[in-house]
Amino acid sequence: MIEIPEHGFVDVEALEDHLSEPSEALVSELAEVSGDWLFVGAGGKMGPTMARMARKALDRAGNPVRVRAASRFSDSRARESLERHGIDTFVCDVLDREAVGNLPDAANVVFMLGMKFGITTNPSLAWAMNTQAPAVVAERFSNARIVAFSSGNVYPYLPVESAGANEETPTEPVSEYGWSLLGRERTFEHFSRVNDIPVAIVRLNYSAEARYGVLVDLAGRIIAREPIDLSMGHLNFIWQRDANEHALRAFGLSVSPSAIVNVTGAEVLAVRNLSERLGFALDIDPVFTGEPADTALLNNASKSHRVFGLPLASTDEAVAAVAHWLKADHPTLGKPTKFEARDGKF
Repeated sequence: MIEIPEHGFVDVEALEDHLSEPSEALVSELAEVSGDWLFVGAGGKMGPTMARMARKALDRAGNPVRVRAASRFSDSRARESLERHGIDTFVCDVLDREAVGNLPDAANVVFMLGMKFGITTNPSLAWAMNTQAPAVVAERFSNARIVAFSSGNVYPYLPVESAGANEETPTEPVSEYGWSLLGRERTFEHFSRVNDIPVAIVRLNYSAEARYGVLVDLAGRIIAREPIDLSMGHLNFIWQRDANEHALRAFGLSVSPSAIVNVTGAEVLAVRNLSERLGFALDIDPVFTGEPADTALLNNASKSHRVFGLPLASTDEAVAAVAHWLKADHPTLGKPTKFEARDGKF
């Protein structure tokens, strides 16, 4: 079920089945892929459904290679879900070189680990997670292809009338978080060069589904009758099923030295308009404060759209799915994006 149901998702399992549903294009691409897969940091928001998508696509392609996931798995439910869907899991602190050395070999590695929230209170740990852990993984899996997650936070804020930053836009982070992510990218680039590792770095901005993301953040404020700050007045997002697929297909772009690919939706969205659409779906008028700035953190993903096609989920479908989910009082992850923080302090 690639399409978002008209009346939303009935429960978590239906939602995750959708978020992990591969397209025929992905199944075709994975049919000839050799070697096992490893998702590093797979216990987070995107990891479980992305690993499941890979497993589904490989199964449908008749490709028997193994899919594994490594994480600290602070949320045991994520580990149980992965195991239930045919993915072997390994509890691992990726800052522990010996523990990473004991992970099974893999030919295709997705690096999803990172630290965003808490960087202002524990910056040294964030830098270690965002730069040292990539070095440990890149050294261990020097014979693999790697897709490594990054973020549009490495770009400068650009005028809202622009299409956003593309892969050729010079990096200019506005926060320590953004600089640590640029450090992650440079780490993977270094090992890609010296060890001839094919790497694709995915600059994601922002993934959203019914339990978290910018839509859930805005809808939560609308439901609580809290004012929505319009200072960060524009944004991009991509529905998580599409983000999962585009990231997995990014293996086809991996090269040495590393390649960059932006992953997000096709629209630059005004926060006011997006909030009004959510408010209409929720039958609640949103309240606003502040005025939109002339600049915002914006990604131009036209390169990935040319290669992978446009995201399949529309903004209206995503808005409706989030509204249905919250009106049904289904659970959320309780992990706000803090996209509105123009100082980048998370």
